[in-house]
Amino acid sequence: MIGFFLASMTLGMLVFAGLMIRDALQVRFADAPPSAAPRERVFAVTLTRAEPGREQPVLRAFGEISSRRTLELRTAVAGRIISLSEEFEDGGSVSEGDVLLQIDPRDAQSELDRLTADLEDARAEVRDAGRSLGLAREEQKAAADQADLRARAFERQSDLSGRGVGTAAAVETAELAAAAARAVVISTRQAVTQAEVRIDLAATRLSRAEIALEDARRSLTDTTIKAPFDGVLSETAVVAGGLVSVNERLADLIDPSDLEVAFRVSTAQYTRLLDAAGDLIPASVTATLDVTGADLRAVGSITRVSAGAAEGQTGRLIFATLSDPRGFRPGDFVTVTVQEPPLDGVVRLPAAALGAAGDVLVMGEDSRLISVPVTLLRRQGNEIIVSGEGLEGRDVVNARTPLLGPGIAVRPLDTAAALEEQAAAVSENIELTDERRARLVAFVRDNGEMPEAARARVLAQLAETRVPRRVVRRIESRMGG
Repeated sequence: MIGFFLASMTLGMLVFAGLMIRDALQVRFADAPPSAAPRERVFAVTLTRAEPGREQPVLRAFGEISSRRTLELRTAVAGRIISLSEEFEDGGSVSEGDVLLQIDPRDAQSELDRLTADLEDARAEVRDAGRSLGLAREEQKAAADQADLRARAFERQSDLSGRGVGTAAAVETAELAAAAARAVVISTRQAVTQAEVRIDLAATRLSRAEIALEDARRSLTDTTIKAPFDGVLSETAVVAGGLVSVNERLADLIDPSDLEVAFRVSTAQYTRLLDAAGDLIPASVTATLDVTGADLRAVGSITRVSAGAAEGQTGRLIFATLSDPRGFRPGDFVTVTVQEPPLDGVVRLPAAALGAAGDVLVMGEDSRLISVPVTLLRRQGNEIIVSGEGLEGRDVVNARTPLLGPGIAVRPLDTAAALEEQAAAVSENIELTDERRARLVAFVRDNGEMPEAARARVLAQLAETRVPRRVVRRIESRMGG
């Protein structure tokens, strides 16, 4: 009975508890929740003070390094290569005047000797023709003198016949002798003319012999190929003992100290590099080659622009000389930065501050945002250069989001401490595990494109107990870590 009583009491209490829970849920679901007064949301933003000033825009492009002095070494004569310089190989450095290779000169020497003999024959012919001309002129003079005597004899016989002293037969004989003398004079004139023609032909033959001899000498000289300037050989294609034909390509000679960079810009960017007269300004140029651990840099200036746009290309191709291209080689793909003419009265802002409508958001007096239209002048990576009225001295929102707009209440953030912490985090040194350090050192040592000076500097940094974080990140980004 006691057990039955306790069980009944327990069951009754459970039923009572269930009823209480049911009543509480009904009240919860039936009653409306207490309404709270709505509160305006205030967004936290980072601001930048707009201070107009003088800005130097930088134009960025990609270009290719090439040599201003590149020569294709080709053969002017055919023959067999009998000697080859030890530096005649891909990458071999040669100096001006160095003998690169020698083609067998025996055929050229034989041709030179033969033409030398022909020249002597031509000179002898000129001398002989001169002597013949002298003799012909003397014969012409003698014939002319004889013709004068015969003419005077004819006149004398004619005079005697007129006075009745001479006979008609004597006059006819004298006339015939005078006519024969004149014929001899004409014959000697023809001989003189032939002698003069012989002189001209001999002179022409002499000139041809001299020209042929000069060609033979040049051919003999062409059997020896020398370096016309200091440079590096590339794409060598011959061996000692091989046969070469006329105009066969032997190698390329490149001057690595006289380099230039060619880069393509848009037409709008090209117009910003022109002066008031429409001429290209000699703007300063910096070429950068990204290598592991260190960047190769070379400065120069713009010199010229391509005459026309290439087929299928747009914009303009600009060339700039490099003053000290140490470490660069023709064919390197580099990043080019060009210093444009400075702009006055402009403001530099973060690129995310510009809206799609060409405006920026500034904070008003009541901490609410105001839209200010601006003119975009340049884009500089993650920054922009703008100008606009009413922008001076205003606080501009650094990054626009879909939640921000005119009239929105904002709360400025003090980003100075955050920027300092970020800079410290980037520049701080970190400790490396032995495995990670060994992997980085092996990658740097196996990198054949890194200069020796840069490799030694990076290895020295990796050998320290604490290594700069930026160096580690840079190496691991290239090795896929």
